[in-house]
Amino acid sequence: MNFFEQVYSLVRKIPKGFVTTYGEIARALGTRDARRVGHALHANPSGSLTPCHRVVTIDGKLSESYAFGGSIEQYGKLIAEGVTFREDRQVDLKKHLFRFD
Repeated sequence: MNFFEQVYSLVRKIPKGFVTTYGEIARALGTRDARRVGHALHANPSGSLTPCHRVVTIDGKLSESYAFGGSIEQYGKLIAEGVTFREDRQVDLKKHLFRFD
C-alpha cells in the first residue's frame, strides 16, 4: 500500500462526530510530514468513501483548500455529524479529537 492509500485507510477509521489532525495521521504513519498528508487528502479520489472532511489543522481549524467544496462545505459536514466548534470557528478538539493509538 502506498503512502496515499495508507492515509485514506486511516481516515476511514475516524468515526462520525470526531476529527483528527494532519499531524496525527503523519505520526500514526511514522513520519512528520503532515503536509504530505494534506497532499494525499487533496488528491482523494473518493470523498464519499474517505471522509477527509474529518481532518483539520493542529489547532482545529478547517482547511481553506478542502478539495470537496472548501471550508464552508467541510464545516457543514462536521456540524451534521455533531462536531462542535469554539467561538473562533475551530473544532473543539478536547471533545472531538480522534487518535490512532
